[in-house]
Amino acid sequence: MLHVYARKAERFCRVEFTNAAIEQTITPALWYDLLEPTAEEVKDLEAALRLSLPTREEMEDIELSARLYQEDGAEFMTMTALAHLDTDEPAKMPVTFILRGGTLVTVRYGDAKPFSAFTQRALRGNGHNLATGEDVMLGLLESVIDRMADVLERLGNEIDVISREVFRSKSVSSSKKTRDLQSLIEQLGRKGDFLSGVRESLVSMSRLAAFHAALDNPLHRPTKELRQLVKLLQRDAASLGDHAAFLSGKINFLLDATLGLINLEQSQIIKIFTVASVVFLPPTLVASIYGMNFALMPELQWSAGYPFAIGIMFLSALMPFLYFRRRGWV
Repeated sequence: MLHVYARKAERFCRVEFTNAAIEQTITPALWYDLLEPTAEEVKDLEAALRLSLPTREEMEDIELSARLYQEDGAEFMTMTALAHLDTDEPAKMPVTFILRGGTLVTVRYGDAKPFSAFTQRALRGNGHNLATGEDVMLGLLESVIDRMADVLERLGNEIDVISREVFRSKSVSSSKKTRDLQSLIEQLGRKGDFLSGVRESLVSMSRLAAFHAALDNPLHRPTKELRQLVKLLQRDAASLGDHAAFLSGKINFLLDATLGLINLEQSQIIKIFTVASVVFLPPTLVASIYGMNFALMPELQWSAGYPFAIGIMFLSALMPFLYFRRRGWV
């Protein structure tokens, strides 16, 4: 799907893009947005702009030189964006920004919410300051950063809830508490994967902004406002990356704490069995002695022999129990 946006009568608006009018459409267009394009759409746009658009496989290449480069007088910049951020399973997708002169081309294979939000705001009348494709690109990056900030705030609140469940659990049943802790480990694992995707996206965005700021194009000198905006985007991405690293460290701490609590629960169960076996060991010894088949065992002839043996077994079990209790082991 190909959407074309231009500036008409000092307003940002959408224009039609047809094969018959392709040459007339190029000049006023600010932004060509290719969303999961067909081969025909890619071919038409390449012929119109005289550019070679990267394929999806090339966009997914992790090498920095394959993601940020100049070719045919255009800047090719690819970043990792995230879609479905309202769920626990976000989808990573590469987004390529191609900037040549005052025209921007974006190639993406997924509908990220920041792109839709930016487009709606610009079309409602907030796009009066979008005069070049560079303005559009920086506006898109700013929208992505705002979305990432909201996501990190939500993740931080959810991690705080998990932290309270870990350290303020009121479950009386040991088995139920262990099941709850195992569920929390699964939640922390999902949050950790989520944060890994967010950090990867922020790092790629920082690299993109740094690459764009470092280019020296004699045909296009950015204004002071644009340079300041690029620096602001870099600082915002770096600060959000630091916050994501902090949340990731907190998740690792909670994982270690949760595993430690599970080990304590298991150790408590083992301790109970150990104490029980020690308590019942002396009575077993007494019962074994009086169960031997020797002919001369005087206690077997006593009328009080049975209560005597029972009393010895009871005392031999009670004394270790009282000792363990006094030491605080039970």
